Amino acid sequence: MPDVINKAIHPPEHHYIARVGWLRAAVLGANDGIVSTASLIAGVASAGISPAEVLLAGTAGLVAGALSMAAGEYVSVSSQADTERADLAREARELEIHADAEHAELAGIYEERGLSRELARQVADELMAKDPLEAHARDELGISSVVVARPLQAAMSSAASFAVGAALPLGSVLVSAPENIALNTTLASLVALGLLGWVSARTGGAPVARAVARVLFWGAAAMGVTAAVGSLFNVPVA
Repeated sequence: MPDVINKAIHPPEHHYIARVGWLRAAVLGANDGIVSTASLIAGVASAGISPAEVLLAGTAGLVAGALSMAAGEYVSVSSQADTERADLAREARELEIHADAEHAELAGIYEERGLSRELARQVADELMAKDPLEAHARDELGISSVVVARPLQAAMSSAASFAVGAALPLGSVLVSAPENIALNTTLASLVALGLLGWVSARTGGAPVARAVARVLFWGAAAMGVTAAVGSLFNVPVA
């Protein structure tokens, strides 16, 4: 009965750190898809080319951007995963050769966090008895299953979210009169960016206003500069 009462008074906590890997890739992909495609469309539309050419340029930007995001995320996160594996292999060797020194190192970490020397050694004893590599990976190297690098997940999240983000400004081209393509694309993209900021903040448990303001500011700046360049020089720019 006391356990039931305690759970009712103190409901289980919900944390968002486990989402950080795919959420970062998804937000980056969607933001880049909206901003880069909208900037491309605004730039070429301001240069005075036909709606069909604007749509073609935007579609090419979507395909190229999604593939580029996937490749870039996979390569960069794979590099992180390679580094993690190398560190784990190095730590495993150290545990085999210098077990006592590694035990003292782990206990020292716990002492620095505020435990007494005796309790720190006891904690190190129990954790190393269960899984010494996991204990050192988490507390010495900062590697855990929550934040471990997942290249394929990051690549797929980035590519899919980029395509979804890029589809929004492309859709505005289809429903806009030729003279209003640049303006309508910019407005639609700003709405999409605000929604993206709201969704990402809610998903990650972060302040909503700050996230929305951040994506709106940088998105508007990118699209504004690109449209200005296209209008000034009357040439298609990305």
